[in-house]
Amino acid sequence: MPIYEFECDDCGERFEELMGAEAGAPACPGCGSARTRRLISLVSPPGRQPRGAAVRSDESRRQEREAARQDRITESRKKRATGESVRPAKGPAK
Repeated sequence: MPIYEFECDDCGERFEELMGAEAGAPACPGCGSARTRRLISLVSPPGRQPRGAAVRSDESRRQEREAARQDRITESRKKRATGESVRPAKGPAK
């Protein structure tokens, strides 16, 4: 079932309803008036889906970033436990 957008002729409220194409106009949820009309809504274009083996989804990229972050955290904790410096050494003072 599609979602249709309606506007009330009495109070001007806009609302959406999930209903069949052949169903009559619903009553306004704001004022209860039966004088509603269906609006012509723009159709949203389908998302562009790149193709190919080199394309990774956003989810897989997020998982890779999170795994790398966890690796850095684990490495930092190991260095702290052994007493090594966690921060990179700075160059000579000027």
